[in-house]
Amino acid sequence: MKKIINTSNAPAPIGPYSQAVLLGNMLYTSGQVAIDPKTGALVMDDITTETKQVMENMKAVLEAAGMDFSHVIKTSIFISDMENFSKINEVYATYFDEATAPARETVEVANLPKYVNVEISMIASL
Repeated sequence: MKKIINTSNAPAPIGPYSQAVLLGNMLYTSGQVAIDPKTGALVMDDITTETKQVMENMKAVLEAAGMDFSHVIKTSIFISDMENFSKINEVYATYFDEATAPARETVEVANLPKYVNVEISMIASL
């Protein structure tokens, strides 16, 4: 049975989707962008700060499902400029143990919602 995961500690969906769906022991998250859940404002001072906000939003969604980053088995990272890859990767790496890091794909795209620079989604398992 599927369970919808929602938390006020991450940005509310801006369309007909959920922050995450738990099906059995598998969690499928929607993509998170750098919206501050307290203010609703975009956090785009620089790519490092933007990526940190995305990861903090994702942390809140994982916690709402009773999980943390150690449960993540796959991530998808969408970026608007591959030149930002190394800085995004530096921030991303602080949230995972390299020895048990999840599988990942990183894709450069033409545009992202609200014209942000990075969006990340995850699949996790208990």
